[in-house]
Amino acid sequence: MSVSDMFAALQGALGQDQDIREEIRKVVQALEQTAREILTLLQGVHQGPGFQHIPKKCQKAREHFSTVRTQMESLKTKFPADQYYRFHEHWRFVLQRLVFLAAFVVYLESETLVTREAVAEILGIEADRERGFHLDIEDYLSGVLTLASELARLAVNSVTAGDYSRPLRISTFINELDSGFRLLNLKNDSLRKRYDGLKYDVKKIEEVVYDLSIRGLNKEATVGAGGEK
Repeated sequence: MSVSDMFAALQGALGQDQDIREEIRKVVQALEQTAREILTLLQGVHQGPGFQHIPKKCQKAREHFSTVRTQMESLKTKFPADQYYRFHEHWRFVLQRLVFLAAFVVYLESETLVTREAVAEILGIEADRERGFHLDIEDYLSGVLTLASELARLAVNSVTAGDYSRPLRISTFINELDSGFRLLNLKNDSLRKRYDGLKYDVKKIEEVVYDLSIRGLNKEATVGAGGEK
């Protein structure tokens, strides 16, 4: 084979690779749009009246996730099944965003941390990497860390809305989350940097709870929740 033939073959391979990446980008753009729609919907919970409509907003968000599942099915067909990590960078960011949104919905519904398996089911993908297109552990953890920042913001806005018990519950949840992350030996530099931000979320929520304590509103919240003085 001549040099020109060799490079012609290489160009053909490069062209096929670019075609795959372009097809992936199109689906990822659609996923990003759906993620923005879900985020816009859920941002309404930060407004005063939004607390009264949390169940309805979560239900609508769940409906949007059916679109996500359809788009994920399309994405799976755009590249060879055994080359997940070769193209992972294309959907890594939007997948982490979708993990956060799924985790936020589940928290608003039940005030619990969604499992990786449950997130994978919500998104219509696998939890086990051996089964194909899956939710990477680090993508799941990144989404959970974004949830922590969102809950820190929610704690502040809860006080503004006159909901004094919610920051106390958020504080308990975030401290449990922080304890969980302390058990992990994080090697990923990006994930470690994001985890470092968790301590600021913890501090921000602690300041909210402390302010409630100083103003005596934490006792009011406890009584309102059925606790003792």
